[in-house]
Amino acid sequence: MHLASRCLMTVMVLGGVAWANAAAAASTLQNITYKSLPGGRVEVRMNFDSSQVPRPNIFTTETPPRIAIDFPDTTNDAARHQDIGVGTTTGVSAVAAGGRTRVVVELMQASSYRSSVEGNSLVLVVNNGTQSQPVTTAATIDPSKALPSAMTGPAISNIDFQRGGNGSGRVLINFSGAGANANMHRQNGNLSVDITNAQLPAGQAQRLNVLDFATPVQSISPKSTPNGAHIDIAISGDVETSSYQTGNQYVVEVTPKKQDSKNTNPGSEAQPVYTGSRVTFNFQDIPVRSALQLLADVSGLNLVASDTVGGSVTLRLVNVPWDQALDVILRAKDLDKRRDGNVIWIAPQKELADYEQSVADARFKAQDTAPLITTYVPISYGKASDIAKLLTTGAQQGAGGGGGASGAAGQHRGFLSPRGSVTFDQRTNTLLINDTAEKTTELRALVAQLDRPVQQVLIESRIVIATDQFERDLGVQWGVSGRKVNPSGQTLSVGSGLLSSTSTTTTYNGLQNLQQVNLPATPATGTASTIAAAILGKNYALDLELSAAQAEGRSQLVSSPRVITANQQEADIRQGQEIGYVTYQNTSSGGGATGTATVAFKDAVLELKVTPTITADNRVFLAINVNKDSLNRYITVPGSGQVPVIDTRSLNTSVLVDDGQTVVLGGIYEISKSDTINKVPWLGDVPGVGFLFRNTQRINDKDELLIFVTPRILSDSLQ
Repeated sequence: MHLASRCLMTVMVLGGVAWANAAAAASTLQNITYKSLPGGRVEVRMNFDSSQVPRPNIFTTETPPRIAIDFPDTTNDAARHQDIGVGTTTGVSAVAAGGRTRVVVELMQASSYRSSVEGNSLVLVVNNGTQSQPVTTAATIDPSKALPSAMTGPAISNIDFQRGGNGSGRVLINFSGAGANANMHRQNGNLSVDITNAQLPAGQAQRLNVLDFATPVQSISPKSTPNGAHIDIAISGDVETSSYQTGNQYVVEVTPKKQDSKNTNPGSEAQPVYTGSRVTFNFQDIPVRSALQLLADVSGLNLVASDTVGGSVTLRLVNVPWDQALDVILRAKDLDKRRDGNVIWIAPQKELADYEQSVADARFKAQDTAPLITTYVPISYGKASDIAKLLTTGAQQGAGGGGGASGAAGQHRGFLSPRGSVTFDQRTNTLLINDTAEKTTELRALVAQLDRPVQQVLIESRIVIATDQFERDLGVQWGVSGRKVNPSGQTLSVGSGLLSSTSTTTTYNGLQNLQQVNLPATPATGTASTIAAAILGKNYALDLELSAAQAEGRSQLVSSPRVITANQQEADIRQGQEIGYVTYQNTSSGGGATGTATVAFKDAVLELKVTPTITADNRVFLAINVNKDSLNRYITVPGSGQVPVIDTRSLNTSVLVDDGQTVVLGGIYEISKSDTINKVPWLGDVPGVGFLFRNTQRINDKDELLIFVTPRILSDSLQ
């Protein structure tokens, strides 16, 4: 027989022992018969000797799939077990104890059923699966033979909802007293809870919307029924359901099928995650030790109960993990557990606390009497003084070639025992530990973890200063000259030579020649394209020169500093020059550089400062400071000579990058524009011909600073 079936049978036997003091049986189950029906259905008929069938209590389980019927005040004369093997029904069992009889219909899978009373028989029709008929969880009793429907049981005092630490939802149904009987089953993708022998007050018959709790439970809808109450629980997603009843509370738990951790969630108030195989038990005043034995059989572990564990417990557990069922029992009886391998020790909480306290006291007493030994631990990669500070919070000192670390009474001892001490020798970089043998072994293992080579990082960087210069010059230069010979042989000349950079003056009868226009293009490069034209006449010549210049240049200044440094250690690399200049002090009031000369210096260097931190996932966190200075020009200071002007570019930032990944940092972008126009007054503004009397210069310069950084973690064969 399946393990779960044996467990269920064991529960029935143990439950029967607890019912031994019940009242004398009023009826007897004489026999159980069955017959096959079309569609794989099975009709199970339970025949009694009395004219009235005892009012049954029917509930179902999912793991394993079963239909259980309890008959109060009934003895059993039917066969203990019968094999059926029709449809999903495999067999039927009947057990009686203490005046009560339980009939269990064994199924291969969950199946719906229909029950009715015919004469002195209860007829149960089991469908071939769950699709044929809706599930009925309470027997349909002939009204003429039903018991009185007056409700005398407890009332439902409160319906509450809680969210578990693993995303589960818990519906808490509290009763005002004992005697309520609750059963949970699935119906149309949701959960239904039927509660018999309990009253639902009007104030509790309200729908609860619990969407805000972010659990699979969507809403809770209670309502009254003739026999008690019915609660519909709307759920969503793929879930696992369980329920249990302890005392005056019935709990339905809905958990998403995504938790696979075997440990409790982090946090002091986190809910445990149960992963044990699911069981279904119905305990009625069962001895606690017997319930623990059942859980030991299911879990496969060894449960050792203290002699002080006793009493009985009443529980209803439906599809609950066995480890959760164990915790429910322990909470109900103020017990606790300690696990060592596959052995679980169970005892009252105070007894366990006293035992652990006695063990701790014995361990401290053993430390106080254990002999002290001295151990020498050479340090290879770190500093003995730094490791000594980590091992104790007492005072450290290292005068001469050695130092000591020992704490006074009452001080925090760090990793040392109350009588232990640690000293260090700076010359040989060695730790000297004086402590118990057990504590010395722990300290040597700790020092071995601390004294390890530090990883190193290669920082490759490229600093690029990109310039884009543009200059355009446009101007004009022209002149007019004329010459005429009089009949007397005299020569009349006006103007000067064409394209001359200077004008000349010639007089004739007191007249002065015209001044030529001289506005040529003068680019910074000193070269320009020239377009010249000449217009010739009979007695004069008109020369026109149009000059234009356009200069365009691009340049890049690249610096590539590289540096290697240890993890979490700052590296600094500088390259450049110190620019010297002379200043004068105590200069006379007459002015001039006549005082005391002093030479001063200014740095114009490329400097890279970087502090890498290697993360646990082999990435690098960089704290970077880059400075790029260069000489711009000198300025003259009256009485102090010339002082250099330094162009400074810097960047200070932090960034997280992968090993070997290149990151672009910052970028200082500068744009310089200028437009210059030189022209002849009034004439340069004449529309159409004004360009003949002016020149223009347009400058557009762009500078950009780009920094590329690539960290590479260097492998170390010693690590």
